[in-house]
Amino acid sequence: MGRQGDDGPGISDAEWDRFREEIERQDGNAPKEPSARARMVTERLRREDEERRRAEQGRFGRGRFGRARTPQPAQPPGWRTGPAWQEAQGRGSGRRRLKAAGAIVLVAGLALVALRPELVIDRITGKTQAREDARNAPVLPVESVRPTAAPAAGQPDRPTLKEPFRGSPALQWADGAAGIEVPPATAAGGMSKEQVAQALDQAKRFLVAANLDPAVLRGERPEAVLALLEPQGERDRRLLEKALARPTAEEDPLWLVSRFPAAEVRLATDVVKTRGRMTFEAGRPGEVKVSLDYTFTYALTKAAPGSEEVTRTIVRRQFELYLRDPERWQETTKGTLQLGNSAHEYGNARCGVHDGYLHPSFPTDGPDEVAPSGAPLDPYDRSRNLEGSETGECGEITRF
Repeated sequence: MGRQGDDGPGISDAEWDRFREEIERQDGNAPKEPSARARMVTERLRREDEERRRAEQGRFGRGRFGRARTPQPAQPPGWRTGPAWQEAQGRGSGRRRLKAAGAIVLVAGLALVALRPELVIDRITGKTQAREDARNAPVLPVESVRPTAAPAAGQPDRPTLKEPFRGSPALQWADGAAGIEVPPATAAGGMSKEQVAQALDQAKRFLVAANLDPAVLRGERPEAVLALLEPQGERDRRLLEKALARPTAEEDPLWLVSRFPAAEVRLATDVVKTRGRMTFEAGRPGEVKVSLDYTFTYALTKAAPGSEEVTRTIVRRQFELYLRDPERWQETTKGTLQLGNSAHEYGNARCGVHDGYLHPSFPTDGPDEVAPSGAPLDPYDRSRNLEGSETGECGEITRF
């Protein structure tokens, strides 16, 4: 039967069934009422927007160009998903990467300190700054008179192939022949200014040939030195030739020239540090005397391939050279020099070896066969007068 309301016509059962089916089909698309939590969040955001809008209008008024500032609506903090966990995780990962990189740098630094502890020690003790100061110090002015004291004792430091004069007073000395300055010539002893200038020039050539010539330093025959010496008589040239041929303790070419055994050592650098002075005065009639006092510092390393250890040998020479007028002096060859008094001193050269070569000692070498005797001496001390002070003893040096 059909259904009937109180005030209208009745509805058949078929029509009622169709109406019910239609309602059920549309039920899935029908608007749903928000949940209580959603309504609370929406209301809170609306209130926050209103409060922000009122605050900004009261604080700022209008913008710089007359446009009202529009506040950005508040955003919900992901109330379904919680806080921004993805961003937090990303920041944490970045911190972990930074920590890992820092750990790698720390481990590398510790390894470097373990292998080269002097890098840290030198900085703590001030040696690094001392090296920099010495490296940048200017070359010393020419020595015009004998010093009154030894060079100041700097911070001890070992030489290297890159810095062979590190830790040595010679670091501020001139290089090679630049350290041999010839004084202005004047007439003296019946010799003209030109003859005196010739004597001074030959004296410098003699020093260079005997102490700076690379070939001579390698142990080759000092031909230029022999050519400058007077060939007549029993002294000088003949004595040097005899010493070169058969060196002994009494006749050793080292009293006049610096030589190193090429099979044993080689120069660590082409530079030889030089410091000293040259003076002249009138001798007897027809004679000019040139006085020389020079110290040469040689940096050496062992001849073995790949050797990196560096040592230094210091040689000081005091001697006189005479230029004589052959018209007034017999047994005199024009343009040659004659030797006068001489004295020499070697610093860091093995004792008891008389083969015509200087044999330097290295820090890693064992003790010399001949133990040093006598008071320790500073080979850089140029305040001492060598003439009359030679004892023949094998002394000990305070630095090299």
